[in-house]
Amino acid sequence: MDDKKIIFSGIQPSGTLTLGNYLGAIRQWVNLPKDYHCIYAMMDMHTITVRQTPAELRRRTLELLALYIACGINPDENTFFIQSHNPNHAELAWVLNCYTYMGELQRMTQFKDKSSRHAENINAGLFTYPVLMAADILLYQTDYVPVGKDQMQHIEICRDIAQRFNAVYGDVFKIPEGMLPKVGANIMSLQEPTKKMSKSDPNPKAYISMLDDMNVIAKKIKSAVTDSEGVVEYREGDDTKAGINNLLSIMSSVTGREIDDIVKDYAGRGYGDFKADVAEAVVEKMKPIRAEFDRLVADKQYLLDICKKGAESAGRISQRTLNKVYKKVGFVI
Repeated sequence: MDDKKIIFSGIQPSGTLTLGNYLGAIRQWVNLPKDYHCIYAMMDMHTITVRQTPAELRRRTLELLALYIACGINPDENTFFIQSHNPNHAELAWVLNCYTYMGELQRMTQFKDKSSRHAENINAGLFTYPVLMAADILLYQTDYVPVGKDQMQHIEICRDIAQRFNAVYGDVFKIPEGMLPKVGANIMSLQEPTKKMSKSDPNPKAYISMLDDMNVIAKKIKSAVTDSEGVVEYREGDDTKAGINNLLSIMSSVTGREIDDIVKDYAGRGYGDFKADVAEAVVEKMKPIRAEFDRLVADKQYLLDICKKGAESAGRISQRTLNKVYKKVGFVI
């Protein structure tokens, strides 16, 4: 490898990506290969901490890959693979389990959250999920992990595990850092605009899926919660304008125009016109992505070939780290 820093990103195929994921992060990743080695894994092993329908999981895993490519992330410039295709992830996770404390895992907010939502299936994998995530990251001597603020806790425990292992055995793991988006819109729920847009929202009208039909996208935007003022105006920090602030952010993100310029266009005009134009702008942005997705997902062999090539590359990189770990702990290799 050359001197480029390594970025690792793991994506669970447990649902589809939202407009918020795209505008807030994914589209920024298109140009990352100029400066970084980028490794993207479809995290199917993480997904089964919650019961999945096997056929759906297989379908969603390849759909997620197709969607990332459709969004402009070039498979010739980035490494894509399916997590379960590289057994080094599970092997390193077992070793790291022995260097992780119960108390650390009990404090993880995601464990508490998922345990409350899936009380009938509080399994050991759900509890040790952060250890597998640490293995995912540390295998590649990762420098940066793109995350939202809600994921920083997982980066912290990963760093703690790596530092603990290094304290015992020397300089084995690179200590990764979370990479928060430098720019990019913070897209909020269309129905509760003080909350972040999320694919796990129980109300499908609250988020725009990247795979929504274009008519559905338009309807969701036109039914977005606003206020009774009827004035298209951006007021940061004013919760009463949260809905309009959000739609202005979306409009700005998909058109590349400044919010102040958009506001001027709607002086004296109502929310109906504004929502219709936001819907049209979003649909125009999504159309080519959806068309490319449909083309890619129809070519299953092409996607499998990308995964195979990526798994071979990921395996070579990660095997060096795993061999080093096995030697340090005393395994015969």
